[in-house]
Amino acid sequence: MVRQAAPWACLVSGLLLSGCAGGFSLKQAEADPTILTGSVASPAAVAADPSQRSDEMTIRNAVSSADVESLEGSQIPWANAETGSRGTINSLVEEKGPGTVCRRFTTSRESFDGVALFEGQACMVGPGAWRLEKFGAV
Repeated sequence: MVRQAAPWACLVSGLLLSGCAGGFSLKQAEADPTILTGSVASPAAVAADPSQRSDEMTIRNAVSSADVESLEGSQIPWANAETGSRGTINSLVEEKGPGTVCRRFTTSRESFDGVALFEGQACMVGPGAWRLEKFGAV
């Protein structure tokens, strides 16, 4: 009698427990927004080379103090006594817009690192105050 009851007990237990299990459908599968994953920390920003930053300010000062109308295609030499760098500013062009004055230029930079050519743009941000908006190697 015990042998006959065992299969029935297993069948009844299986039917009762199957009610606790839900079906699986790929149509209902969604990403769980509560699950967070780790990530690799982004590298720290590389600090700008202090000597190059100093040269950029020297170049900005030379660009902003130049008399564009009297240049007529002349080069403007610049030198930074602090870093020992020097160069020439070429093709200085002033652009005036509504409420803005900007000067585009190219310049060479001779330093202990070597010689490089840069393009830049300086814009007036207030009376006598200029900001270097763009400056990068060509």
